[in-house]
Amino acid sequence: MASEQKLSPDELELIKRALKSSYKERFEMTTRLYKVQQTMKRAQITHKPFINK
Repeated sequence: MASEQKLSPDELELIKRALKSSYKERFEMTTRLYKVQQTMKRAQITHKPFINK
């Protein structure tokens, strides 16, 4: 790495927490994110015009 990045304390805490998680926890989180990503990829936005009654 040519340039050093300075991380905020919050970012360091997130990295430490991620490193402490087990492989199973990482797998479950990755699976969850993948499922959300697949759902969002297939989603279609439809617009219904507002009707005054």
